[in-house]
Amino acid sequence: SDSVRSATVTMQWEVGKRIVAPTRTKDYGILSVVFQLYADCNLHFKIPPTVFYPQPKVDSVLVGLHFLGPSQLRKRLAGVDPSNLRSVVTSTFQQRRKTVRNGLKPLALTVFGGDKDRVQQFLDGAPCPLPQSVVDAREAGDEFALKQELPSDWAKKRPEELTSGQFVEIT
Repeated sequence: SDSVRSATVTMQWEVGKRIVAPTRTKDYGILSVVFQLYADCNLHFKIPPTVFYPQPKVDSVLVGLHFLGPSQLRKRLAGVDPSNLRSVVTSTFQQRRKTVRNGLKPLALTVFGGDKDRVQQFLDGAPCPLPQSVVDAREAGDEFALKQELPSDWAKKRPEELTSGQFVEIT
């Protein structure tokens, strides 16, 4: 295919940390979810300001991004429309200090046509079973798929506690 498979880029240290941030950290956010969904990301090494002219006032980092191919990305998305995923992720992180339930409630009301009972059922209900493609990937030892299953209390979690794969499952 003609798509870019990988990129090695220099960026501000703080941005690089956000891209690779693990769940349950202050740096974990929308940037982390998106990059970790679409690419395997690595921080290679920190670059001091002294190697640039003019010297910036910040540290930099060399970041390696290995983008997923179309078939691998389709498997990760498991039939989810990327624009719907974007809506779910942005809705939950807009109210970062709130639970996923509170962040998703307005979006869920729109999706369910204002039916508050269906919204309540969705937010209180157990997660749906994983799609067969995800189950197969888990059995094959796929690291992303192994972190994809939602906990039973998913709606009570904060957005920074959920992995990229779990956001796919919510969507």
